[in-house]
Amino acid sequence: MTKPDFVYVTYIATTPEKVWQALVDPDVMRKYWCGLNADCPGNVNLSDWRPGSRWEHQRLDDARTVNIVGKVVESTPPRRLVFTWARPNDAEDESKHSRVAFDIEPHSDGLVRLTVTHEDLERDPQMLAGISGGWPKVLSNLKTLLETGRALPGSPSAN
Repeated sequence: MTKPDFVYVTYIATTPEKVWQALVDPDVMRKYWCGLNADCPGNVNLSDWRPGSRWEHQRLDDARTVNIVGKVVESTPPRRLVFTWARPNDAEDESKHSRVAFDIEPHSDGLVRLTVTHEDLERDPQMLAGISGGWPKVLSNLKTLLETGRALPGSPSAN
């Protein structure tokens, strides 16, 4: 077993069902995905979230630019979501795909432990650098939204 390239763990005062909804519902997602980037028009991940289905990470600009694509590997609501992650130009070359897993576990006293593991990035240092800065912002904003009902200042839904 190889060491994952990126792991982020956070504890959120919510339910596993609400975390799951935030991960798969575009209306919730557009509220938190950009984190602290005020220039971002928002982003959503679109799929039916069934194993084998395609998903797309779309930027909510006029062109609906697709930045990342992949395939749903595992979907076990509200506990685990796994999908591959690639640039659109690399969609057909699975050797260039990385893999993201969201593990959602009830913790204690109304807390949920969310663990995001993004693996197989050793072939793409630029992607590793991007997600290493991006995931903490996205997940911090997700936590804030679920706990307060508001996105962090500077995120698309806060403007």
